[in-house]
Amino acid sequence: MAFKKRTSNRGLRVPFKKREAEHKINQFITAPQVRVVGEDIESAIYPLSTALEMATEKELDLVEISPNAIPPVCRITDYNKFLFEKRKKEKEIKAKTKQTVIKDIRFGPNTDDHDFQFKLRHATAFLEAGEKVRAFVHFRGRSIMYKERGELLLLNFAQALEELGKVELLPKLEGKRMFITIGPKSAKK
Repeated sequence: MAFKKRTSNRGLRVPFKKREAEHKINQFITAPQVRVVGEDIESAIYPLSTALEMATEKELDLVEISPNAIPPVCRITDYNKFLFEKRKKEKEIKAKTKQTVIKDIRFGPNTDDHDFQFKLRHATAFLEAGEKVRAFVHFRGRSIMYKERGELLLLNFAQALEELGKVELLPKLEGKRMFITIGPKSAKK
């Protein structure tokens, strides 16, 4: 009985590929000598066999934390606890990084004064909250002929907001839209 060779992967499951460990631990460390650090341990350079014995005496793991150092730096600690603390620190760092928020405000080339003031109030609130504002004039159909009017509108908008923000990008035409970007002068307190 001859079997046909399958040419497509449909219906076949790919076996689960196990992730490699982030750090070398215990017997997977290959360096002949290591610098050992940890709680209640004198920081010094030891042969790998001695460092492994010290870790097994304390019923902990020998974790290579800095493989590029000469000799590599290893810590005697519980590996799962070490990973938990590392991820916790990374999460805190990620939470502290500020995400820049850009708020869009749309104008037409024939925007009236009342609409301009209304959108100006919104932009003022955004800048006071520490967010960037990107105002744009959208030209529809033949209104592209009035691109000077759109540029004047954006420059007036930037001039009205000069106390709260600074212009980061001057009016620039891209396709049917003319943009201006204004960032806050001072960070949110």
